[in-house]
Amino acid sequence: MGNKNNNKNGDKGDAGKNADRKNKISNDEKREEQEKQRDKEKHQDDRIGEVGQITLDENASNHKIHLITIIGEIEGHDNLSSTSKTTKYEHVLPQLAAIEDSKDIDGVLILLNTMGGDVEAGLAIAEMIASLSKPTVSLVLGGSHSIGVPIAVSTDYSYIVPTGTMVIHPVRLNGMVIGVPQTFDYFRQIQDRITGFVCTHCKISKSRLEELMMETGVLTKDVGTILVGSEAVEEGIICQVGGIKDAVAKLHDMVDKRIADTK
Repeated sequence: MGNKNNNKNGDKGDAGKNADRKNKISNDEKREEQEKQRDKEKHQDDRIGEVGQITLDENASNHKIHLITIIGEIEGHDNLSSTSKTTKYEHVLPQLAAIEDSKDIDGVLILLNTMGGDVEAGLAIAEMIASLSKPTVSLVLGGSHSIGVPIAVSTDYSYIVPTGTMVIHPVRLNGMVIGVPQTFDYFRQIQDRITGFVCTHCKISKSRLEELMMETGVLTKDVGTILVGSEAVEEGIICQVGGIKDAVAKLHDMVDKRIADTK
């Protein structure tokens, strides 16, 4: 009897030790998972703070959507003031190349609230977005003015919120201008590049776009046109009025269709 009791007690002791070990492993795994989650959140916060980008990957469809924001002034070859909100094209272009090369990213969402900026940088970003093989959707929030227009229309599908605005105006240049015919020919070439790109990627005609650019009765101190929300859709520049819910849902649908087509 004594031996039996001792064995029984010994068995209980071993079972208790095994349970303790399992609990310890389980707690360690929980702590490790929590640390990974904190690191992930910190990494996301850092990316948002540094370049305004994040990968959305916690959706029910298990799609990985890369979010890029075009905010403030689009900075070109010259550095702008440190007090200005800027989007640096040297940040955006490499990221777009990485997205195209990544097997993990399924689609790209572009959020725009920009006053415009450098023509060359803006067109470079627009051309990169337009040439991506991944599904792309843009959403114009506060505004997408000037060279922000080509970026807004460069995606496969575009949205604008009801209060969003787009300013359509001809090419402008700050600073000294050499008053010779060649200068104005150069301006015309730049403007033709912009209008050509815009008209290729949306439904507005070149003649109508140029008419909006040269309108004198809308802006008080310059030529051009302000389009608000549905007006941009009616002119054929933006596809649809909508918000973030619509843009994300559309992008998921496009990703699903692309996956189905490749099977």
